[in-house]
Amino acid sequence: MSDCNAACGESPREKLLGRGPQALSDAELLALLLPRAGGGNCPTRYAAALLQGADGLAGLLAADRRALLQERGLGPASVSRLLAAVELAARCARQPLTRRDVMTSPEKIRLFLQHHLGSRSREVFCCLFLDSQHHLLCCEDVFSGTLDGAAVYPREVVLRALHHRAAAVVLAHNHPSGLTHPSSADRHITQRLRDALALVDIRVLDHFIIGRGRSYSFAEAGLL
Repeated sequence: MSDCNAACGESPREKLLGRGPQALSDAELLALLLPRAGGGNCPTRYAAALLQGADGLAGLLAADRRALLQERGLGPASVSRLLAAVELAARCARQPLTRRDVMTSPEKIRLFLQHHLGSRSREVFCCLFLDSQHHLLCCEDVFSGTLDGAAVYPREVVLRALHHRAAAVVLAHNHPSGLTHPSSADRHITQRLRDALALVDIRVLDHFIIGRGRSYSFAEAGLL
């Protein structure tokens, strides 16, 4: 057994193969993606320190790739593996939405939006443009903003919906604070978007607010 394995105990690879990926901690899973990061230090210990400095997994995944490349011990290969893993997870979550009625799978919408928005450090407003069968045509980040807000313009949303020839739209934005209760501004813009899209016969089916590990649905709350 190497010094690293002796210091860290059972290696993450052995643990994964023996007991499955769900048995690994965040640091152990991250260590498998960054086996050569940390300048020769134990990968699991390095991964744990990286997570602590980033305020957890969500904070690390929210980091800009330029910031990751500046992190001591992370090189281009390690950053590439990390970003590729994140993108694969997001694409896996998105795929079922292109094959079935989105509105019959609210949990799949939540899962996708958590991957897409949950770890963002700035507020992002996105639209899921749907066809007449409510299959996903495109997910597009329409507006982005600061830590606590993004300006949303109904005219631009209408133009993007017409561009994609959408029959319906699901709205979504994140709250970097992690809180998901809608503000008065959230309620106001939802109604404005609903009215603007109705003029061109496009329905707003829902508006999700995404926090870290949680979400809020306007439709489920009876606000649409």
